Amino acid sequence: MQLSGAQIIAKSLVKAGVPYAAGIPGHGAWCLTDAFLDEKDKLHTLMVMHEQSAVHLADGYFRATGRPLAAFTSIGPGSANTLIGLGTAFVDSSAVLLLTGSVHTYLRGHAIMQELDRAQAANNLRMFEPVTKRQYQAVTAEGLPFIMHRAFNTMLSGRPGPVHLDLPMDVQAATVEAGIPDFDLRVPTGRVRPDAVLTERAARLLAGAQRPVIVAGGGVILADAARELVALAEHLGAAVVTTWQGKGAIPEDHPLNAWGIGTTASHCANALASRADVLLAVGCRFVDWSASSFRQGVSYTIPPTRLIHLDIDTAEIGKNYPAEIGLVADAQAGLADLLAAVQQARPAAGQSGEYFAIIQAEKAAWDKALAENRDSNSAPVTQARALRELRAVLDRDAIVTSGAGLVQAAVRQSFPVYAPRTHITSGGFSSMGFTVPAALGAQLAFPGRQVVGCAGDGDFMQTMQEMAVAAMYNLPVLFFVLNNSGFGSIKGGQTANFGRTTVVDFQRRDGSVYSPNFCQTAQAFGLHAQRITAPDEVQPAVRRALASKGPALIEVLVDRRLGSATVATGWWDMPVPAYLPAQRAAYQAGKAEETLG
Repeated sequence: MQLSGAQIIAKSLVKAGVPYAAGIPGHGAWCLTDAFLDEKDKLHTLMVMHEQSAVHLADGYFRATGRPLAAFTSIGPGSANTLIGLGTAFVDSSAVLLLTGSVHTYLRGHAIMQELDRAQAANNLRMFEPVTKRQYQAVTAEGLPFIMHRAFNTMLSGRPGPVHLDLPMDVQAATVEAGIPDFDLRVPTGRVRPDAVLTERAARLLAGAQRPVIVAGGGVILADAARELVALAEHLGAAVVTTWQGKGAIPEDHPLNAWGIGTTASHCANALASRADVLLAVGCRFVDWSASSFRQGVSYTIPPTRLIHLDIDTAEIGKNYPAEIGLVADAQAGLADLLAAVQQARPAAGQSGEYFAIIQAEKAAWDKALAENRDSNSAPVTQARALRELRAVLDRDAIVTSGAGLVQAAVRQSFPVYAPRTHITSGGFSSMGFTVPAALGAQLAFPGRQVVGCAGDGDFMQTMQEMAVAAMYNLPVLFFVLNNSGFGSIKGGQTANFGRTTVVDFQRRDGSVYSPNFCQTAQAFGLHAQRITAPDEVQPAVRRALASKGPALIEVLVDRRLGSATVATGWWDMPVPAYLPAQRAAYQAGKAEETLG
């Protein structure tokens, strides 16, 4: 059939099952967005207020569903605004398709509007190299069907990630004879299974373990492997600790759940994992935050702990810790094979015995450590207490999103989740501004479920303009803004390392605390909004917000004292200058125990 390049893109998205494309329709993408109109019954075009948010929205949708969306922008600044979103998706292995307009092929190098051309013609493309799994630059409309099925194959195979498609304006407009690819025949659907001999070795090692611990990373969530993970843990009687992206891989009220591992995580996970005789890491990259900057004995003691590392990405196995057995596999297939082999090697452990008692004792001690903030009756309310009250009202399958900052850490520690894909957070790229658009993406994915974006005021102000999107499309997301008038996590770090702070508190020139009134701001956007400050106000406010059946915001004025939101855990390698001799000496002592090689 005769189709324009843009029509090939639009029809390909429909055939691939993509329900939404989000972005801002600048001139470089006009042909594309016009083609979307012809598919509006199957491909819904959404407006956002900043291109970064388009990618975060698509990212949030993927993390909630495992299915990708498209984001689109124009050339130049519109496309450059997506880089933070792409970096977030790339580091956290999230599949997003970004479509950007580009310079006409025959005008490249002539300095047309928004072209970067001083180093190379049409050089905008180079900005995306570090933050995408693959880039495709169309040069003819005839090549677009091939590019589209390769783009989906790349996004969804192996370790997922974002893909960028650069679309010159003349290629979008050109009309050619073309067919639409059959994506069912072009995207792999099978699961990579681990080597059978190595699986048997790993099963024997696990079967003989006295203190087994499973580290559940984001790969468990991506592979929909939570059921297999829990079954293996129950058979072994193994404690399960989770990374930032692994939270939700095991219900956090399960007896074998031992909470988060690493920095700003939990004492119990660090204690159990550091004393494990055998460690099974699944879909885990052993980044500094989940490994306490590799300081021996804080989160891990490898060796003598014997490590089995299962991951779809060969580059991750053995990268940060030596693995006695490396299993290259999809997490679901690998855990299923391990479970079958372990069941042959030993009987089920059951919920009793000395090691089970140790796990419960460590969990009880951690719960006691959390209690001071979580159960506090102070007003303004502590962040931990506010999150406890929020959790009490929400459904068990409610989805919570968070972006970088103190609230993100408080959610990890104080907000239990019970199912995969219900905790969506910016991870290794640690992006602020993620909370709001990611919540919109999750709400689009599940219109009938409760979705709450938990943000600090600093994080919220980076993308708060997307309240307009919630209002325009009547998305019933709840923004739960914990307002401490500053960058609380940065303030805590500066105080701990330097004993003083700079540019972390939101203040007027006279030193008085400054804050916008987010409640009034949300009302101006058209949201149901409330402002509260005491613990007993949280649950009634949340119930009123949910009953509104539309987008809502609750601004919670919280305790600003350092240490009132989270409990410090683990170790983080943050260098201290020599002009602070006491702090420098303590830092050097910790650094000397790091084991990277």
